Amino acid sequence: MKQNPRFLCVCLNPVIQKTLVFEEIERGEVNRTSNYRIDAAGKGIIPTRILTQLGERATHLTQLGGPTRDWFLSMCSDDHLSIEWVESGAPIRFCTTLIEEASGRATELVEESLPVAPGTSDALVERFTTLVREADAVLLSGTVATGIAPSTMSRFAALARDANVHLYLDIKKRDLLECLEYRPLCAKPNLEELAQTFGIPYASVRNEDAARAFVAEIGARFWRDYGTYLVVTRGSKSTLYWDGTALCDRPIQPVRTVNPIGSGDAFGAGLARILERGGSIHEAVAEGTRLGALNAALLRPGTLL
Repeated sequence: MKQNPRFLCVCLNPVIQKTLVFEEIERGEVNRTSNYRIDAAGKGIIPTRILTQLGERATHLTQLGGPTRDWFLSMCSDDHLSIEWVESGAPIRFCTTLIEEASGRATELVEESLPVAPGTSDALVERFTTLVREADAVLLSGTVATGIAPSTMSRFAALARDANVHLYLDIKKRDLLECLEYRPLCAKPNLEELAQTFGIPYASVRNEDAARAFVAEIGARFWRDYGTYLVVTRGSKSTLYWDGTALCDRPIQPVRTVNPIGSGDAFGAGLARILERGGSIHEAVAEGTRLGALNAALLRPGTLL
């Protein structure tokens, strides 16, 4: 337990997020709005911003490049975020959220990344090697950009283990499976990501009984083989998690949702924060639930303010 834990949040696929609000979108027509915003975002920036807003010490490591790099960094500076980055030569991708107030619907348009320059992965690992020495917890999040070498995430995980630093995973598929051998404290995929990781059709585990059986099976395995808590979010449905002995269920906190983008990342930040401060997994899931709801009630993605 640390009184003032230091967090290192790593994501290798940065985003500039545009959020546009309409009363209703007419498909096939010109839709205009004066209600929009642009933010630095992504699955590394959001937990860094959440933890910083909570008064924690958090640093984000990523790759950056292209003509919008300085703009991205200026937005991070405005939020008082600590950013470490390596030059990748890859322009930062844009993602766009379309919010329709009449229906409460949020539609996410996701750009895939452009390839990073050769050598970017090794440069990131070199920078991580220095930063992890000053951390108490490492959060590995999201997908990796095109051109990032396979197993880069597991290289980070190995270095975190060697530094005796707690490891938290919000990743999926091969990256998640490869990192497990380094005994992360907690893995927090959503249900669809967990199904993808094990090659199971998402539709086959969406109903309540199937979801509970699936999470219980994988949760028990993660705990038995790696000492890892498994926490699985399900959007508007309750969160399922394995506490070391049994499957548990935490209802979502009711809230008038304005923008759900970033709520899962806010959840992960709360989860890590409480566990690092000596709380139980039950307390950590409760805090993650609280922060996810606070984020969903605001227009800006990935914030509590």
